[in-house]
Amino acid sequence: MSPDRTLLISRGFLAGLGTQMFLHREDRIPQESPVLVVSNHRSFLDPVLLTAAVGRSIRFACHHYMGQVPVVRELVTSFGAFPLAAPEHRQQRFFDQATALLQNREIVGVFPEGAEPMVNFTQPHTVGKFQRGFAHLALRAAVRDLAVLPVAISAFEEESVRSGIPLKLLSLFDPSEPLFDRSGWHPVIVYKRVNILVGRPYWITCDRQQQYRGKQAKAVVAELTKHCQGEIAQLLQAG
Repeated sequence: MSPDRTLLISRGFLAGLGTQMFLHREDRIPQESPVLVVSNHRSFLDPVLLTAAVGRSIRFACHHYMGQVPVVRELVTSFGAFPLAAPEHRQQRFFDQATALLQNREIVGVFPEGAEPMVNFTQPHTVGKFQRGFAHLALRAAVRDLAVLPVAISAFEEESVRSGIPLKLLSLFDPSEPLFDRSGWHPVIVYKRVNILVGRPYWITCDRQQQYRGKQAKAVVAELTKHCQGEIAQLLQAG
């Protein structure tokens, strides 16, 4: 699916659901540079919202099981998303795929909280602990003018509906995910009105890349992770 078509479908999908999106600080979105979008994650609508907000197609890394379920697999790949590989190959495959996309000056999207807030209902203005894989990707990739862009999704009117999908069923497609090894149903959040708040971009400079390759690697990874999580947390509180 072409980038323009993906954007049009995203906007049409939101209109069909009656979701009203309000974009704040659009001026912070880099227009020419490759971008790694980092966001909080509570709903299946999040990738659609972010694509519509940024105004460009975003290549999202998505959960491994989405690449295993018929129909779901075709749907996510048609939108340009790339499902994560099985655990034994996951990290390297993610780095390889995402780096290639960024080097092609595309936008890559990640949700560093992982699957936790998608499986366990969370409050709209909270954000969980970030995994640091995205920071390693940004600092390791040899990509010129890369911007890491934190974006907060802050719903102020939403509905919670039961999906009809038992969590145990998903464990058949990804036995490695402990969050699926439980009873109950996969929750679904449908936004009715939602703010998209763009944070301050974190630019990957040559100095920061050199720090990552040296003895300051741990510190610069922590700095980038803290920047993105902190920006999103502040925006959620303000949003």
